This record gives sequence, structure tokens and C-alpha cells, in this order.
Amino acid sequence: MQRKATSHKNFAPDLAIWGVEAVKFSAILIIMAATLALPAHAEQLRPQLRPASLDVPAPAAQPAQPDEPIIGAETNLPLPRYVSLKASEGNARRGPSLSHRIDWVFLRRGMPLQITAEFGHWRRVTDRDGLGGWMYYTLLSGVRSVIIDQDMLPLRARPEETAPEVALLEAGVVARLGECLPDWCRLTSGGYRGWALKTALWGVEPDELRD
Repeated sequence: MQRKATSHKNFAPDLAIWGVEAVKFSAILIIMAATLALPAHAEQLRPQLRPASLDVPAPAAQPAQPDEPIIGAETNLPLPRYVSLKASEGNARRGPSLSHRIDWVFLRRGMPLQITAEFGHWRRVTDRDGLGGWMYYTLLSGVRSVIIDQDMLPLRARPEETAPEVALLEAGVVARLGECLPDWCRLTSGGYRGWALKTALWGVEPDELRD
């Protein structure tokens, strides 16, 4: 029987092919491993997003500043404020000195006036009609009075609409101002004393309270 001898040279190509396939398989494993690790690595590199409210804090609320009253530089009393004419005659000048011309002359003792400015010994005043000027301070008094703005205003025995009428006051009458409640003021005029609605008076603030 004739045999064919097997030569070792025939195994060389097979070994070479297997070696190449092994290298390819290893490369595939490396690529797969890198691909699987990529999402975790990408998550580390991805910037973290936060709500805008955490990045920029809201500004703190500023407390409301209450309105400060205007104070006169000479007297430290509030402006404007009401006074009355002390003398029977008072000159209201264009400016705060005797050298300024006289614009108005007030001739009614006790009439209410409103001080709106101060300069030295001078006070700028206006009457119910908005007329006035600068008057020397000795012509004015802190005693309060009002002018009746409503014709035939009832003066009542108590601060109530149903209280008995004490008197009827004509428009333009000057009355002495006493106690004031939120809606009523006590007046004295012509020997009569009683309560009148504050809305019918000039010379008192709407929210003014007096004992």
C-alpha cells in the first residue's frame, strides 16, 4: 500500500491564519470594551444642569420706607400746619423781609391760615383761597380756628347726625376749634358750642385728631 507522506509545511498557512483571526478578535474585544465604557465616561464629562433658581438667588425684598414728615428749619414743627391771625391786621409780603412789597393785608383777627414755609422770623402763609405771602411770626398764633365752608351748618349737641341742633352757622363764619374726632370737631362760635362735621370746615386736616 502506498502512503502519502504528510509534510509539516502544510500546517504553516493554517497557523498564520489563526494568528491573524486571534488578533482581530482581540481588537474587537477592545473596541467593545471601550464602547461599553464610553457612556459612563461621557456622563462624567457632561456638564451638570441645575435650575436657574439655584444658580441666581432672588434679590432680598427691600423694606418699605415710611413717608417722613417735612419739618420747619426754624421751629422744628411740621409743614404745612395751621395757625391763626393774632393781630387785627397783618401784612403778607412778596418775600421774607420788610423791603419786599405788601401783596395782601389780612383784616380778620382769629382767621385760620396755613404755614407752608419758614425763613428766619418769617412764615409763608396762605388763606382758604390760596392767597397770602410772608408774615412776621409775631402776627401769628398757635390757637386754632376754622372757617365754615357749608352754609347753615348745623352745630349739634353731640357728634351724631341725630343729635339736637344747638345752632346754625353761616358759610364764612370763623369758629374756635376744639376737640376733633375722625369725623367731627367741636366748635365755639358766637357764644354757642357744639359739634360739626369735619368735611364742612377749612383749617383742619381730614385725618387730624385733637383732644
